[in-house]
Amino acid sequence: MTKISGVIIAYNEEQYIAKCLESLQGIVDEILVVDSFSTDETLQICEKHGARVIQRAFIGFTDQKNYATEQAKFDYVLSLDADEALSEELKASILELKPTMDGEGYAFNRLNHYCGKWIHHSSWYPGTKIRLYNKHKARWYSPTNIHETITLDNPKSVVKLKGDLLHWAYDSFSKHHLKIDTYTTLSAVNYVKNKSKKVPYTKIIINPFWKFFKNYFINRGFLDGFQGFVVCCMSGYTTFLKYIKIIELQQNEKHHLNR
Repeated sequence: MTKISGVIIAYNEEQYIAKCLESLQGIVDEILVVDSFSTDETLQICEKHGARVIQRAFIGFTDQKNYATEQAKFDYVLSLDADEALSEELKASILELKPTMDGEGYAFNRLNHYCGKWIHHSSWYPGTKIRLYNKHKARWYSPTNIHETITLDNPKSVVKLKGDLLHWAYDSFSKHHLKIDTYTTLSAVNYVKNKSKKVPYTKIIINPFWKFFKNYFINRGFLDGFQGFVVCCMSGYTTFLKYIKIIELQQNEKHHLNR
């Protein structure tokens, strides 16, 4: 029987981490939480659920997840965010797999809960992610240290499992907007830092509109009601905000060089 380490990185995650930990019970053979010195009830909740906790300062998501993977006792790692949990169907898929597990990586769909509703369409679903992997043949990677993904030695070896990874994305529109502001700033800074080409002004108009149209109509975001409409609007807005921040940074850089 293959043994699995359930691995979570956390910082002030008291709102959802209990759901995450409870969903791992009976599925994994150890639970490891790498915490960045939480000041809320996160540590007490982890201790209550029998998790092994390591404290480490947060540098970036990619770095923290690779460190957490390295600390796992077992070769196979099931990596969850603190606001995620395994669905019952996904639990059954993993348990069925454990006796014969020998692949490099296993992927499954992620279902997002957004402001009171599960989002089943637009670009948010299925949102397939590799989260169960052999730690000796996989590594977290991101060129910007955000939006990190698993890279495998053999990408074609991925096996898709049935069931959803449940993700409590946002419980308010304001929190979503704040995250968009943070991520678009990081994306714009990285774009300019890499000396990428200038963004044509036409992209500010065309790309956000196309992102909304594709997600709302082609990917049927309209079937998710009001929340689906907001998700699609926010998606277009994210594209718009990223481009205007890039243009602003490039203009400031040009002004600085011409002084």
